This record gives sequence, C-alpha cells and structure tokens, in this order.
Amino acid sequence: MQAAPVRATPIPTFTDALRAVESLLLSSGQRTARRNAWTSVQEDRRRAKDRVEAQRVLEQTFTTARL
Repeated sequence: MQAAPVRATPIPTFTDALRAVESLLLSSGQRTARRNAWTSVQEDRRRAKDRVEAQRVLEQTFTTARL
C-alpha cells in the first residue's frame, strides 16, 4: 500500500484566485480602499450583533427581575 503523493504547492483557494484577479484589475490604492471598506462592514456587523445580544440580555434581566 503506497501513500498518496504530497503536493509541493497547495491548491489555490477561490479567495486566492479572486485576490489574483483583483491585483491585476485594481491599483494598489483601490485594493487598499476596498479592503478597508470591507473591514469596516465586518466591524459594523460585529457591533450590530453585540448590540442585539446586549438588548436580549437586558430584556431577559428585566423580565426576570419583574417576576
């Protein structure tokens, strides 16, 4: 029984392929701006999720305190 051959280079992911296309189509400044915008979107989503969780905890605490 032989072991499967090991690849010297990993198979590129879809994200890697998109980044390669991005580097061909966009200038450095545009790439930086797009990545900064995406990071901002992700941070906004995280803060929104935290707000929803905090609201849920407050409502649960208030309901428990009233009983």
